[in-house]
Amino acid sequence: MQTRRLGNSGLAVSPLCFGGNVFGWTADLAQSFKLLDAFAEAGGNFIDTADVYSRWAPGNQGGESETIIGRWLRRNARTRGRDRLIIATKVGMDMGAGRKGLSAARIRRAVEDSLRRLRTDYIDLYQSHADDPDTPMEETLSAYGALIAQGKVRYIGASNFSAARLREALAASRAHGLPAYVSLQPEYNLYRREGYERELEPLCRDWNIGVIGYYALASGFLTGKYRAAADSAKGARGARMAAYLNERGLGILAALDAVAARHRANPARVALAWLIARPGVTAPIASATSLDQLHDLVEATRLRLDAEDIARLDRASAWR
Repeated sequence: MQTRRLGNSGLAVSPLCFGGNVFGWTADLAQSFKLLDAFAEAGGNFIDTADVYSRWAPGNQGGESETIIGRWLRRNARTRGRDRLIIATKVGMDMGAGRKGLSAARIRRAVEDSLRRLRTDYIDLYQSHADDPDTPMEETLSAYGALIAQGKVRYIGASNFSAARLREALAASRAHGLPAYVSLQPEYNLYRREGYERELEPLCRDWNIGVIGYYALASGFLTGKYRAAADSAKGARGARMAAYLNERGLGILAALDAVAARHRANPARVALAWLIARPGVTAPIASATSLDQLHDLVEATRLRLDAEDIARLDRASAWR
């Protein structure tokens, strides 16, 4: 895979980011290793996780995904090289026992926990998982600055920020000489476009912020697996499909089917290829729990949509 520069950073990342939310949840240790091996062998180098993954699963407490990635990194240290991989993780979500938010104290503790689980000396991209209105921006950014100075973090990113709050953070960085966010993780896919495109997209493009949107396949809806209410029984995410099963959603699936037929591909590859081709998007985040799904992710990076394809998908998914 050809790499792309992530915003204003020095990070050269693959055009698709492997989402680690499934590790320790719907993919056990052995399967996670197989998936990570296949992704790296295909040329992927960008892996995203968070300290909170996957606290929601029965029996988990958070940190499971980072732990699996750390074991994989340690096993592959000699053959793959840590410096060839871009590891991104996040801090800020509720980890229980009062461990949440973006205070300096919380960040200092959380980064040590993440480094230990990841079995690495540094994190390439450390991200604020959600805005924390109760902590001054300058406090959060100063804490990140200390970690960068110590060599524990290379760059910082934001996730789930509104345009107003991201703009405020960027202004604070400039005014006070503090590290600035180089990336943003918004929800972004063919179905969910407005939330990013209305205000965040122009801001990110003006400030050269790398965009690594999550839910790239709309929790699996854009794979074409879910086309009727009865399909909601399929898989762990089936219950979420009611929000997509409407006239607009089915119209998007029809456009994906048509474009996929032209390229002898499938809807998942086309939906990801549309994101990869989108101006301003550095690398959409997508997960896989099987090698077949991982193959679709890799093939999406090789699929080149033409202007007609993109126009058809744009029309079907238009929000204004």
